[in-house]
Amino acid sequence: MLNWDDPLAPFTGGARGGPAPEAEAAPELGPRPPAPAVPERPRAAPPAAAPAPAEEAMPVAAEPVRVEDKRAVNGKADINQLAPFRYPWAWSFFLNANKNHWTPLDINMLQDVHDYKHRLTAEERHLYTNVLAYLTTADVLAMRNIGLAVMEKMTAPELQIYQARQVYEEALHTWTYQHCIETIGLDQGEIYNRYRVVPEIHRKVAITNRRLKAVLRADIDLSDRDELHTFLLSYLFFAAVFEGCWFYNGFSPIFALQRRGLMRGTGEQLQYIMRDEVMHCAFGLRVVRTIMEEEGIRPDPRAVREMWEEAEAAESGYARYICPEPILGYSAEDHIEQFRYVANRRARRVGLEEPFPGARCALPWLDEQANIRKEKNFFETRVIEYQTGAALSWD
Repeated sequence: MLNWDDPLAPFTGGARGGPAPEAEAAPELGPRPPAPAVPERPRAAPPAAAPAPAEEAMPVAAEPVRVEDKRAVNGKADINQLAPFRYPWAWSFFLNANKNHWTPLDINMLQDVHDYKHRLTAEERHLYTNVLAYLTTADVLAMRNIGLAVMEKMTAPELQIYQARQVYEEALHTWTYQHCIETIGLDQGEIYNRYRVVPEIHRKVAITNRRLKAVLRADIDLSDRDELHTFLLSYLFFAAVFEGCWFYNGFSPIFALQRRGLMRGTGEQLQYIMRDEVMHCAFGLRVVRTIMEEEGIRPDPRAVREMWEEAEAAESGYARYICPEPILGYSAEDHIEQFRYVANRRARRVGLEEPFPGARCALPWLDEQANIRKEKNFFETRVIEYQTGAALSWD
């Protein structure tokens, strides 16, 4: 049972389950002298009740919310009133997100411990640990972006409610990476500090931090077109590049090991994360497109081109660091080409020009990882034919 005074302390009885500890007795101070009598003052008679006024209609406190007054940003409707929905698709995202509910403790990691110590090559261990080193920091940035920089600027509650779920999911993903690192027995201090000391990881984090800080301001005014453009570019970066490409593509080295029967527990953890990230990216791109339509604004083509070029350069350096030599079923060149291919898909979703025309799909099996239809029987820790949600689609 919970200790209601201190939930983290063991329950020791009290009002809810046993005798409460006796209060410490007050010291005896001897008899108290009687108080002097105070003469009673005569009380005035209460005033006669006024006659009840004629019944009047109570004034309306505020006008009802109209759907057409809602907007993604710069809206004028009451942010506290959920319905009627202006964006029913946002509510559907929230409902679907709750179908992918899990925790890292639900997945058996015992075989991963054996694989890491006895089956992975030195090159594969290098790849595995550096992927986790990047993801541990990246999901904290994703959580801070949605929770601190984006949610407060939305002016429709159905958008905020899904984003609140997204914040929880980013925290859950961070726990998942920590659980993998701890279970395998890696040096947490060393792994968590790699983003600071490995240039190829640090570069991606630094780019993300710069985009985040540009909009992580309490005084940002989205009625100003320049500031709205800055916010739009930041949201586009996080939805299309950070979650849509760097995360999506970033899981692929672990999936390549999983496809060979290695690190299957970690791979399964990332499959559940992948389902979340599919929805985060799709939702973010939908909001970006909505802002563009409602506010009559488009991102500057030159700024968008620079965004993609910087992202590709950072991803190329990262890929060649984590996989300097090809491993069975995976190479840095595959990773880079897949990034370009996926980037084109993200750009098309918001009606922008493809940044890398002609890029090919180097990892055709990657989309399958987001659509595997399986749930776990967490009492028996085995896969069963049961599913609460439908297959996910980037479109």
